[in-house]
Amino acid sequence: MFVDEIKIYARAGHGGKGCIAFQREKYRPKGGPSGGNGGRGGNVILEADHDLNNLIAQYYQPRLIAHDGQGGLGKGMDGHAGKDLLIKVPCGTMVWRLPSEEGTIVEGDGGSANGKPRLIASSSQRPMVRSVESGQAWEMDLARERDAGSGTEGDKPLGELAADLTDNGQRFILCQGGRGGLGNRNFATATHQTPRFAQPGEPGGEGNYRFELRTMAEIGLVGYPNAGKSTLLTAISRARPKVAPYPFTTLHPQIGIVEYADFCRLTVCDVPGLIEGAHRNVGLGFKFLRHIERCKILVLLLDMAGTDGRAPWDDFKSLLRELELYDPALLQKPRMVVANKIDESAAAENLKKFKRRVPKTPVMPISAAFDQGVEDFKQAIRKAVGEAAVV
Repeated sequence: MFVDEIKIYARAGHGGKGCIAFQREKYRPKGGPSGGNGGRGGNVILEADHDLNNLIAQYYQPRLIAHDGQGGLGKGMDGHAGKDLLIKVPCGTMVWRLPSEEGTIVEGDGGSANGKPRLIASSSQRPMVRSVESGQAWEMDLARERDAGSGTEGDKPLGELAADLTDNGQRFILCQGGRGGLGNRNFATATHQTPRFAQPGEPGGEGNYRFELRTMAEIGLVGYPNAGKSTLLTAISRARPKVAPYPFTTLHPQIGIVEYADFCRLTVCDVPGLIEGAHRNVGLGFKFLRHIERCKILVLLLDMAGTDGRAPWDDFKSLLRELELYDPALLQKPRMVVANKIDESAAAENLKKFKRRVPKTPVMPISAAFDQGVEDFKQAIRKAVGEAAVV
């Protein structure tokens, strides 16, 4: 099961309360206050890990709660700090802080850069996730929370971006643990030598968050269903996605590593097929296009043989339109047009018509199923990635 979007509830540990105690020893029957301080609460920390490729772990652990700090003890002994909760997420995870629904003020949230109190949602709400393979929402419909990079839908805010974890080992404190309370020994003065009060521990930061995965890859494969994207990924890498002669065989993004003789490596992302009207959630919709937003190069793969009864030039224009409707910035990325299934009898004539109807657009003919032009394609994407890196 592939999960690329999930809503979770996180709470840091509460600080331990300070102790009220007095020194009572032989020869010191009135030794004065000796209450220790409470320990701080544990933090909820996110860490990016390149060995992970989806948010399946949070599917089974949607409530992230760190340990509370230990209360202070007598004889001036401070309580132990709560253990931090370290959660590993895949590189490319974006963390959105969801707005409050009940308006509760909470102090000490590690996600706030200025340390000011902020509104959080009620902790009584149950977390929910979305499974890509099943296509269904759990508890709530996540479709209304589509943000397209801005965190808003119309005039209704859907949260602010708290973190974007892109580098391996990068950490972010999602919720800051509460400070421990001071014991009564800290309040003794010359005029008040036996204080009988201590501070309670501060509550830890908490809130509802949405994790959204945007895959980190150099190359993004985009095309209609049954255009041969999975076949091409199999031909250029060791990835083995499911390949079958029917549309929507690929139900979730597939990642492949292209290796070269000089040990150079490129990451290729194959997203499920797009069709006309995907921006209206036709077919599998456009949710998967978030995984190519970080790609340096887009490869538009066309079925030049027209095996499904569509004209390749119409497919090309439709793909550009769907990319623009999803995010106009995608059209600013360098892209390559690849004509697949060139081994078919109708492909040669369609390629000539395509060049006439779509002039000034270089096309690379290949046949991924029979390894025709695949090596040239590998060298072309390597060159394109190198040129994009220089720019």
